[in-house]
Amino acid sequence: MAQQMESVVTPERFAQGQSYETWLQAVDRNQERFQENYDGTRIGDDDARALRDLVARPDGPAKCLALGEAWCPDVFRGLPVMARVAEASGMELRAFFRDQHKDIMAEFLHHGEHESIPTFVFYTRDHRYLAHWIERPALANEQMPALREITGKLTPEMAPEERKRIIQAYIEFQNGPTWASWRDATVKEIRALLEERAG
Repeated sequence: MAQQMESVVTPERFAQGQSYETWLQAVDRNQERFQENYDGTRIGDDDARALRDLVARPDGPAKCLALGEAWCPDVFRGLPVMARVAEASGMELRAFFRDQHKDIMAEFLHHGEHESIPTFVFYTRDHRYLAHWIERPALANEQMPALREITGKLTPEMAPEERKRIIQAYIEFQNGPTWASWRDATVKEIRALLEERAG
């Protein structure tokens, strides 16, 4: 999807975004989930080198705008990955709460209609739009039925013990290898996207 010709994201608006650390201090929930995903994300040497090389180019992805909300599992998994990518590459990351910045979200709707998050928007050093990435990697979409198999069992009339058991299974999934592979796939997809657009 092409970005609108006149973007609300001016260089001045971008600069108003928060650092990842400041954004995280402002969230009202899931801080431990953000930290677990941040701690669990590793940027391999090859990816780090490639990303640094991309950012160093005159028209490379020097800046990233992130839209998110703390309640969203795709955000508490994906935004820490983007924070790691930014750290490894030297990219400037600015985070915005989606619901406070609907005008920005309106420019990057998923399939032109969904306010999907996280959304990462990449710009050159002189603030030329390069690309954006939305929500989750393709691998996660393919494997989502495994997660829905767990969460789909939750019902309002369910006994508290059963609800607790299902929630525990969900937490274990988030700490397991499938969830970790989605973080890794996010790094690979972002690298591939930036190589295609800035290469």
